[in-house]
Amino acid sequence: MNFKIVSDSSANPFRIDGITAVSVPLKIVAGNKEWVDDASMDLDDMVATLKKHKGKSGSSCPNVQEWLDAFQGADNIFALTISKNLSGSYSAASNAAEEYMAENPGKNVFVLDSLAAGPEMIMLMNRLRDLILEGLSFEEVKENIIEYHKNLHTLFCLQSMTNLARNGRVSIAAATIAGVLGIRAVGDVQHGQITPIHKPRGQKKATEALVKMMEERGLQDGMQVRIAHCYGLENAEMLKAKVLEKWPNCSVTIEHTGGLCSFYAETGGLMIGLEGGPHHYKY
Repeated sequence: MNFKIVSDSSANPFRIDGITAVSVPLKIVAGNKEWVDDASMDLDDMVATLKKHKGKSGSSCPNVQEWLDAFQGADNIFALTISKNLSGSYSAASNAAEEYMAENPGKNVFVLDSLAAGPEMIMLMNRLRDLILEGLSFEEVKENIIEYHKNLHTLFCLQSMTNLARNGRVSIAAATIAGVLGIRAVGDVQHGQITPIHKPRGQKKATEALVKMMEERGLQDGMQVRIAHCYGLENAEMLKAKVLEKWPNCSVTIEHTGGLCSFYAETGGLMIGLEGGPHHYKY
Protein backbone atom coordinates (compact mmCIF):
# COMPACT_ATOMS: atom_id res chain seq x y z
CA MET A 1 0.00 0.00 0.00
CA ASN A 2 1.80 3.12 -1.22
CA PHE A 3 1.42 6.62 0.20
CA LYS A 4 1.31 10.02 -1.45
CA ILE A 5 1.27 13.54 -0.02
CA VAL A 6 -0.58 16.14 -2.12
CA SER A 7 -0.67 19.84 -1.29
CA ASP A 8 -1.93 22.91 -3.03
CA SER A 9 0.74 25.45 -3.92
CA SER A 10 -0.02 27.75 -0.98
CA ALA A 11 2.58 25.61 0.81
CA ASN A 12 5.31 27.41 -1.20
CA PRO A 13 7.87 25.42 -3.23
CA PHE A 14 8.75 22.22 -1.41
CA ARG A 15 10.72 19.02 -1.72
CA ILE A 16 9.85 16.11 0.54
CA ASP A 17 12.56 13.46 0.37
CA GLY A 18 11.71 9.81 0.85
CA ILE A 19 8.11 9.84 -0.34
CA THR A 20 6.02 10.86 -3.35
CA ALA A 21 4.76 14.43 -2.92
CA VAL A 22 2.84 16.50 -5.46
CA SER A 23 1.84 20.18 -5.61
CA VAL A 24 -1.46 21.24 -7.17
CA PRO A 25 -1.15 24.84 -8.38
CA LEU A 26 -3.34 27.78 -7.59
CA LYS A 27 -3.47 30.63 -10.09
CA ILE A 28 -2.97 34.38 -9.72
CA VAL A 29 -4.76 36.74 -12.11
CA ALA A 30 -4.28 40.44 -12.79
CA GLY A 31 -6.33 41.89 -15.64
CA ASN A 32 -5.80 39.65 -18.66
CA LYS A 33 -2.61 38.08 -17.27
CA GLU A 34 -2.50 34.78 -15.38
CA TRP A 35 0.32 33.04 -13.51
CA VAL A 36 0.16 29.34 -12.64
CA ASP A 37 1.82 28.76 -9.27
CA ASP A 38 4.17 25.95 -10.20
CA ALA A 39 7.91 25.41 -10.70
CA SER A 40 7.91 27.24 -14.04
CA MET A 41 6.28 30.39 -12.70
CA ASP A 42 8.11 33.71 -13.23
CA LEU A 43 7.77 35.11 -9.72
CA ASP A 44 9.78 38.25 -10.50
CA ASP A 45 7.41 39.07 -13.35
CA MET A 46 4.32 38.55 -11.21
CA VAL A 47 5.53 40.74 -8.36
CA ALA A 48 6.76 43.49 -10.71
CA THR A 49 3.51 43.45 -12.68
CA LEU A 50 1.33 43.60 -9.58
CA LYS A 51 3.26 46.59 -8.22
CA LYS A 52 2.16 48.60 -11.26
CA HIS A 53 -1.28 47.05 -11.67
CA LYS A 54 -4.14 49.31 -10.53
CA GLY A 55 -7.09 47.14 -11.53
CA LYS A 56 -8.61 43.99 -10.15
CA SER A 57 -6.39 41.05 -9.18
CA GLY A 58 -7.03 37.80 -7.39
CA SER A 59 -6.35 34.11 -7.05
CA SER A 60 -8.20 30.94 -8.00
CA CYS A 61 -7.96 27.50 -6.45
CA PRO A 62 -7.40 24.10 -8.09
CA ASN A 63 -10.56 22.45 -9.34
CA VAL A 64 -11.81 18.95 -8.50
CA GLN A 65 -10.27 17.37 -11.59
CA GLU A 66 -6.84 18.80 -10.83
CA TRP A 67 -6.97 17.26 -7.35
CA LEU A 68 -8.17 13.95 -8.81
CA ASP A 69 -5.29 13.92 -11.28
CA ALA A 70 -2.85 14.46 -8.41
CA PHE A 71 -4.33 11.56 -6.41
CA GLN A 72 -3.87 9.01 -9.18
CA GLY A 73 -1.70 5.95 -8.55
CA ALA A 74 -1.75 6.04 -4.75
CA ASP A 75 -3.48 3.79 -2.21
CA ASN A 76 -3.19 6.14 0.78
CA ILE A 77 -3.30 9.88 0.22
CA PHE A 78 -2.89 12.81 2.59
CA ALA A 79 -3.99 16.09 1.01
CA LEU A 80 -3.24 19.47 2.55
CA THR A 81 -4.94 22.73 1.63
CA ILE A 82 -4.78 26.39 2.43
CA SER A 83 -7.35 27.44 5.05
CA LYS A 84 -10.89 26.91 3.80
CA ASN A 85 -11.64 30.41 5.11
CA LEU A 86 -9.25 31.84 2.52
CA SER A 87 -9.93 29.66 -0.54
CA GLY A 88 -12.16 27.03 -2.09
CA SER A 89 -9.24 24.61 -2.33
CA TYR A 90 -10.37 22.55 0.66
CA SER A 91 -13.86 22.10 -0.78
CA ALA A 92 -12.48 21.03 -4.17
CA ALA A 93 -10.01 18.60 -2.56
CA SER A 94 -12.75 17.11 -0.36
CA ASN A 95 -15.03 16.54 -3.34
CA ALA A 96 -12.15 14.96 -5.24
CA ALA A 97 -11.40 12.68 -2.26
CA GLU A 98 -14.98 11.42 -2.15
CA GLU A 99 -14.95 10.75 -5.89
CA TYR A 100 -11.54 9.03 -5.79
CA MET A 101 -12.54 6.68 -2.98
CA ALA A 102 -15.89 5.91 -4.64
CA GLU A 103 -14.10 4.98 -7.87
CA ASN A 104 -11.31 3.09 -6.07
CA PRO A 105 -12.74 0.95 -3.25
CA GLY A 106 -10.20 0.23 -0.55
CA LYS A 107 -8.15 3.35 -1.20
CA ASN A 108 -7.96 6.13 1.40
CA VAL A 109 -7.82 9.93 1.19
CA PHE A 110 -7.67 12.30 4.15
CA VAL A 111 -7.97 16.01 3.38
CA LEU A 112 -6.48 18.24 6.06
CA ASP A 113 -7.47 21.89 6.25
CA SER A 114 -4.19 23.46 7.36
CA LEU A 115 -6.09 26.49 8.71
CA ALA A 116 -3.05 28.38 7.43
CA ALA A 117 -0.75 28.72 4.42
CA GLY A 118 2.96 28.67 3.74
CA PRO A 119 5.57 27.33 6.19
CA GLU A 120 3.13 25.58 8.53
CA MET A 121 2.01 23.40 5.62
CA ILE A 122 5.56 22.27 4.90
CA MET A 123 5.96 21.39 8.57
CA LEU A 124 2.84 19.25 8.30
CA MET A 125 4.15 17.53 5.18
CA ASN A 126 7.51 16.79 6.78
CA ARG A 127 5.75 15.31 9.79
CA LEU A 128 3.51 13.21 7.53
CA ARG A 129 6.60 11.88 5.74
CA ASP A 130 8.24 10.92 9.04
CA LEU A 131 5.12 9.13 10.29
CA ILE A 132 4.70 7.23 7.03
CA LEU A 133 8.35 6.16 6.97
CA GLU A 134 7.93 4.84 10.51
CA GLY A 135 5.60 2.25 8.99
CA LEU A 136 2.39 3.46 10.62
CA SER A 137 -0.98 2.59 9.13
CA PHE A 138 -3.14 5.16 7.33
CA GLU A 139 -5.37 5.61 10.39
CA GLU A 140 -2.37 5.90 12.73
CA VAL A 141 -0.78 8.56 10.53
CA LYS A 142 -4.09 10.43 10.38
CA GLU A 143 -4.47 10.38 14.17
CA ASN A 144 -0.90 11.54 14.74
CA ILE A 145 -0.99 14.38 12.20
CA ILE A 146 -4.18 15.77 13.71
CA GLU A 147 -2.52 15.85 17.12
CA TYR A 148 0.64 17.44 15.72
CA HIS A 149 -1.40 20.10 13.92
CA LYS A 150 -2.84 21.27 17.24
CA ASN A 151 0.61 22.51 18.22
CA LEU A 152 1.43 24.51 15.07
CA HIS A 153 1.00 28.26 14.67
CA THR A 154 1.28 30.76 11.81
CA LEU A 155 2.39 34.36 12.36
CA PHE A 156 2.95 37.12 9.84
CA CYS A 157 4.62 40.50 9.46
CA LEU A 158 3.46 42.51 6.43
CA GLN A 159 4.53 45.85 5.00
CA SER A 160 1.41 45.97 2.83
CA MET A 161 -2.01 44.33 3.02
CA THR A 162 -3.36 45.76 -0.23
CA ASN A 163 -3.98 42.45 -1.99
CA LEU A 164 -5.48 40.89 1.14
CA ALA A 165 -7.96 43.77 1.42
CA ARG A 166 -8.82 43.81 -2.29
CA ASN A 167 -9.74 40.14 -2.08
CA GLY A 168 -11.73 40.37 1.14
CA ARG A 169 -9.21 38.55 3.37
CA VAL A 170 -8.89 41.51 5.76
CA SER A 171 -10.87 44.71 6.20
CA ILE A 172 -9.90 47.82 4.27
CA ALA A 173 -9.50 49.60 7.62
CA ALA A 174 -6.97 47.00 8.77
CA ALA A 175 -5.10 47.20 5.46
CA THR A 176 -4.55 50.94 5.75
CA ILE A 177 -2.36 50.27 8.80
CA ALA A 178 0.48 48.55 6.96
CA GLY A 179 2.99 50.71 5.14
CA VAL A 180 1.94 54.05 6.62
CA LEU A 181 4.96 55.77 8.18
CA GLY A 182 6.83 52.46 8.26
CA ILE A 183 4.15 50.64 10.25
CA ARG A 184 4.04 46.85 9.93
CA ALA A 185 1.00 44.63 10.40
CA VAL A 186 1.98 41.83 12.78
CA GLY A 187 -0.45 39.11 13.74
CA ASP A 188 -1.42 35.48 13.46
CA VAL A 189 -3.90 33.15 11.80
CA GLN A 190 -6.69 32.24 14.22
CA HIS A 191 -8.90 29.34 13.15
CA GLY A 192 -7.97 30.01 9.54
CA GLN A 193 -8.61 33.77 9.63
CA ILE A 194 -5.89 36.41 9.16
CA THR A 195 -5.85 38.49 12.34
CA PRO A 196 -3.67 41.63 12.65
CA ILE A 197 -2.73 42.20 16.30
CA HIS A 198 0.21 44.63 16.59
CA LYS A 199 1.16 47.80 14.67
CA PRO A 200 4.89 48.30 15.30
CA ARG A 201 6.82 50.96 13.44
CA GLY A 202 9.91 49.63 11.69
CA GLN A 203 11.27 46.13 11.22
CA LYS A 204 13.22 46.04 14.49
CA LYS A 205 10.10 46.58 16.59
CA ALA A 206 8.16 44.19 14.36
CA THR A 207 10.77 41.50 14.99
CA GLU A 208 10.52 42.06 18.74
CA ALA A 209 6.74 41.71 18.51
CA LEU A 210 7.07 38.44 16.57
CA VAL A 211 9.48 36.95 19.11
CA LYS A 212 7.12 37.90 21.94
CA MET A 213 4.21 36.25 20.10
CA MET A 214 6.28 33.10 19.59
CA GLU A 215 6.93 32.95 23.32
CA GLU A 216 3.22 33.47 24.06
CA ARG A 217 2.33 30.58 21.73
CA GLY A 218 4.61 28.19 23.55
CA LEU A 219 7.75 28.01 21.43
CA GLN A 220 10.48 26.27 23.41
CA ASP A 221 14.15 25.62 22.82
CA GLY A 222 14.64 22.73 20.40
CA MET A 223 11.38 23.27 18.51
CA GLN A 224 11.02 24.14 14.82
CA VAL A 225 10.50 27.54 13.16
CA ARG A 226 10.13 28.14 9.40
CA ILE A 227 10.30 31.67 8.01
CA ALA A 228 9.09 32.42 4.47
CA HIS A 229 9.85 35.84 2.99
CA CYS A 230 8.68 37.69 -0.09
CA TYR A 231 11.82 39.46 -1.29
CA GLY A 232 12.59 40.24 2.35
CA LEU A 233 15.62 38.09 3.15
CA GLU A 234 17.12 40.73 5.43
CA ASN A 235 13.91 40.79 7.50
CA ALA A 236 13.90 37.00 7.70
CA GLU A 237 17.53 36.85 8.79
CA MET A 238 16.91 39.46 11.47
CA LEU A 239 14.08 37.35 12.88
CA LYS A 240 16.14 34.16 12.70
CA ALA A 241 18.97 35.80 14.64
CA LYS A 242 16.57 36.95 17.38
CA VAL A 243 14.95 33.51 17.63
CA LEU A 244 18.32 31.78 18.00
CA GLU A 245 19.44 34.39 20.52
CA LYS A 246 16.49 33.43 22.75
CA TRP A 247 16.19 29.74 21.79
CA PRO A 248 19.68 28.66 20.59
CA ASN A 249 18.71 25.03 19.92
CA CYS A 250 15.70 25.74 17.73
CA SER A 251 15.76 24.61 14.12
CA VAL A 252 15.14 27.75 12.03
CA THR A 253 14.67 27.46 8.26
CA ILE A 254 14.39 30.39 5.83
CA GLU A 255 12.67 29.99 2.45
CA HIS A 256 11.12 32.18 -0.24
CA THR A 257 7.38 32.44 -0.69
CA GLY A 258 5.86 30.92 -3.81
CA GLY A 259 3.36 32.57 -6.11
CA LEU A 260 0.22 32.49 -3.99
CA CYS A 261 1.94 33.48 -0.74
CA SER A 262 3.94 36.20 -2.53
CA PHE A 263 0.68 37.61 -3.89
CA TYR A 264 -0.74 38.03 -0.40
CA ALA A 265 2.42 38.66 1.66
CA GLU A 266 3.69 41.26 -0.85
CA THR A 267 7.25 42.60 -0.98
CA GLY A 268 9.04 42.53 2.37
CA GLY A 269 6.41 40.35 4.01
CA LEU A 270 7.13 37.40 6.31
CA MET A 271 5.09 34.28 7.07
CA ILE A 272 6.23 32.16 10.00
CA GLY A 273 5.29 28.61 10.96
CA LEU A 274 6.26 27.37 14.40
CA GLU A 275 5.72 24.61 16.91
CA GLY A 276 4.33 25.55 20.31
CA GLY A 277 1.42 24.90 22.65
CA PRO A 278 -1.93 23.35 21.63
CA HIS A 279 -4.70 25.07 19.65
CA HIS A 280 -7.48 22.53 20.28
CA TYR A 281 -8.66 22.58 16.67
CA LYS A 282 -11.73 20.52 15.86
CA TYR A 283 -12.09 18.24 12.82
